[in-house]
Amino acid sequence: MLENTSTIRRTKDVSPISTNGARPKSINEENDQATLVHNDIDPDYLTLWQHPIITLNYFIKELFFDCLSFARKTLQYKKTVFCIVAFITLFFVLGRLSGPQQQIFKAWEAQVIWWLYWIGLGVLSSVGLGTGLHTFVLYLGPHIAAVTMAAYECGTLNFPEPPYPDQIICPTTIDVTWTVGILNIMRKVRIEAMMWGAGTALGELPPYFMARAARTSRQSSKDQEELKELEALEALESGENIPIVMRAKLAMKHFVQKAGFLGILACASIPNPLFDLAGLTCGHYLIPFWTFFGATLIGKAIVKMHIQQLAVIIAFNEELLDKAIGFLAYIPVVGTKFQEPLKKYLVEQKRKLHDKSAVESSTTISWLFDKFVMLMVCYFLVTIIHALARNHHRRRTKLSTD
Repeated sequence: MLENTSTIRRTKDVSPISTNGARPKSINEENDQATLVHNDIDPDYLTLWQHPIITLNYFIKELFFDCLSFARKTLQYKKTVFCIVAFITLFFVLGRLSGPQQQIFKAWEAQVIWWLYWIGLGVLSSVGLGTGLHTFVLYLGPHIAAVTMAAYECGTLNFPEPPYPDQIICPTTIDVTWTVGILNIMRKVRIEAMMWGAGTALGELPPYFMARAARTSRQSSKDQEELKELEALEALESGENIPIVMRAKLAMKHFVQKAGFLGILACASIPNPLFDLAGLTCGHYLIPFWTFFGATLIGKAIVKMHIQQLAVIIAFNEELLDKAIGFLAYIPVVGTKFQEPLKKYLVEQKRKLHDKSAVESSTTISWLFDKFVMLMVCYFLVTIIHALARNHHRRRTKLSTD
């Protein structure tokens, strides 16, 4: 009886042999092999062109994990979420029911969607610590430029609504309150610019909260890629041979840390690439939320946006624009090649301002700009895939070491 029992136990321990004589791998062996492959990969080299399958696999898993985490956190505020959903539903229904209120609610709906569009573009511009989608160059700048050129061509700013802002058409009558001038052009595009600026301020919040949570929980920041540069700056403070860029970032970090609200306001008001570290710095040194966000919102949505508006409006002044196109002729080799396409593009844009039935024709400039936008969007999507894949890699590594 004992022999039979031991035989049965030995039989259970023996894995079946395949037809080619090789023993198939167990689940534990496969998991161990996957862990070895995972540990052998440097997260800095986790890219679509070096490890495409693993990168996409990690990206999908991390995206699913983030969606579940967001859903769990949302369910913690059931009353708030219910009130927001109920308000949006009521707003939407009132805009669809026939009655005297329908046109009013539809107009409000279009306006809110337009504002949210620019806020979303602003968020996309500032997320990712410098790797965000540069939506000012791609969307807001061209919008301000189009309004500026249309103002000088039409002689007024009271464009018919609709089709404005989707399409700019010169009005048949000129409103004296909307005469062409720098201040009136700024007033025309102020809401779009401020909404975009508010979006950029919102985009600075994730690194702030991440650095603040890491500091308050006293957790190691080795698995936080965004904090590596901040730690590197702190390590360099005692060094002598520090590059100029690092010196500038160190100066900005000290300025924000010591000056508080006014320092953050000054850094947010001036267009500079060094502000990427401001959110990390403020979160790391536990600067109060409203001090950081209030200064960032005022600086980016009010001060900085008026500076950028003014720069674009002056740059696309009709007289200055003609001089700039004429100056291209003095640039050797490429100057004359770009001069004619630019002239053709401007003539086409002016023609569309006066002709409502003008068919959208493709010029070399518009074609190049469309391709440039596509490349920027693709680059932004690739950076998102890489970032999420690396986050998943670091999370798995941390779980395995714990």
